[in-house]
Amino acid sequence: MMLFSQARGLPVLTLTEAEEIGVVRSLTVDAPSGVVTHVRVRGRHTRKDTVLAWGALHAIGPDAVLVRSAAAPAEAPLHHELPGLRILAETGDQLGTVQDVVFEPETGRIEAVRTVQGDLPADRLLGLGDYALVVRAG
Repeated sequence: MMLFSQARGLPVLTLTEAEEIGVVRSLTVDAPSGVVTHVRVRGRHTRKDTVLAWGALHAIGPDAVLVRSAAAPAEAPLHHELPGLRILAETGDQLGTVQDVVFEPETGRIEAVRTVQGDLPADRLLGLGDYALVVRAG
């Protein structure tokens, strides 16, 4: 398991040339399916962001992210930063804020959302917007 906070800032290297193309800036999540879909990479030289589909990754580990050299930038999906976002139950009750997100680095599957009150299992995620992460009442 890995945390979003551990992935952020990791160098992104091409698999074949081991060239550093940038660093992980953020991860994009599809809340209803509970998976990371895209990785936003801040370019090493350009300082511009490039969005890569999760499938473009070869591996993500504690020291670096490896991408296939042929990985083409993906169309940028709607992105919401999860850490710091308010959490609301479908009933409207406020459940705190997202502290971090636990995910499986091989598959991108979200395992849990960390809050001050404890972890929320990923199977409770319903939706994600500008205002809040919406979860099933539990």
